[in-house]
Amino acid sequence: MRQIIKDQSDDQENPAFFNRHLIAGRFWLSGQSNFIFQAHTPFHSPYSGPHSFHGYGESATSVTNTLFTGARLFRFSELLLSADEADGSGLSDALGIAAYLNEDVIDSDLTGVVYLSRVFFRQVIPLTGDRINEEPNPFFLQSSIPRQRIEVLFGKVDLLDYFDVNEVGGDSSLQFTNLAIGNTGTYEYAADGRGNTIAAMVSYQDPRISLRFAEALLPNIENTKSLDYDIRNTRAENLEFDCAAYPVRGYITHLRALAYINLADLGNYHEANEAYLAGREPTPDIALHRHPGTVKPGFAINIDQDLPRNFRAFVRIGWNDGLYESFLFSEMNNTIAFGADLAGVAWHRKHDRVGSAFLNSGLAYYHREYLALGGIGFMLGDGKLNYGRESVSETYYTAHIVGGLYLAAQLSFVNNPGFNRDRGPVIVPGLRAHINF
Repeated sequence: MRQIIKDQSDDQENPAFFNRHLIAGRFWLSGQSNFIFQAHTPFHSPYSGPHSFHGYGESATSVTNTLFTGARLFRFSELLLSADEADGSGLSDALGIAAYLNEDVIDSDLTGVVYLSRVFFRQVIPLTGDRINEEPNPFFLQSSIPRQRIEVLFGKVDLLDYFDVNEVGGDSSLQFTNLAIGNTGTYEYAADGRGNTIAAMVSYQDPRISLRFAEALLPNIENTKSLDYDIRNTRAENLEFDCAAYPVRGYITHLRALAYINLADLGNYHEANEAYLAGREPTPDIALHRHPGTVKPGFAINIDQDLPRNFRAFVRIGWNDGLYESFLFSEMNNTIAFGADLAGVAWHRKHDRVGSAFLNSGLAYYHREYLALGGIGFMLGDGKLNYGRESVSETYYTAHIVGGLYLAAQLSFVNNPGFNRDRGPVIVPGLRAHINF
């Protein structure tokens, strides 16, 4: 569950909100809980496979809880830690739709076990004596920072806290819950089954420009719940450029350009298809065509734009190399998403927000041929495939009730679930409750 700390209600923009979480000006303690209920009625489904979205009616509820702690250590250094607990389930065991509808269901096996999701050390290296006042938050405890600086970070992290961030579509707690709207769906970021990795990151920061690079561990492709520590043959490299400007009548524009490569024992869809068509294998099996040291590249561009009258808009574009196996985050090779939100100032509910977004994604030729021939991916597999681009829309209204309590209603529409024209469409209403404490 990603939370954009800067994108909360005006209560949280008030310094008093943050200061009450600081103990003796040095130690941090806060938490949050997120409850998401979703359901759908039966839809057109003449056939299905082991990784299909269920054609019969179903409902599911997920619960995630996070405790944030941290301590300022020396000058511009800090140690941060968070513990998570996830319980419940997602629709269809988090399978069958590439742009899956509930980002909190990072793993179909939500056991309710408490685990450490983040444990990392950060050191800020000043490049100037000039300071900028900042409000402390669960990810950064300093009250002022150098205007120009180098930041070095090492430990257990969620890369989505730092890469592919978007102020309008990037927070499943209060904004969109779809994983490919809240993030770029083609970004196969390094993460174990719970969404975390071990990484070293260095970044340059100033008020307008930032550049960050991270070297991170990938999971073992045979068991994605555990990380692979053989960094010579398995690793992820991420580079992102972030620029803030004011080209639209003084309203801020954020442009983020991300490039990454994953080095792992990845399968080749073309080889798997050819082996099946030649009769050497009874079904296409990507696992039989993995090669050590395979490099899979990808990129993402995302923009968020402030607009007049409390509007904001965003767009995301992403691509990865569809010749090679997808085994992380989502099973898609190209995507475009766009949407907007509006604060409730006009109807005297300034802490409320309404948003709507649309996503269209696709598969590369050999990837979709693999599924059409009966191959099974890590998220998708209807047994066969009448290919069509998968389209998803999501609309939500989040209402601030009192204090840190927010309630939301949402509605999602999916056309060609799993890129299959023979199945769907699917309408999925949902409810969400979020509590900050």
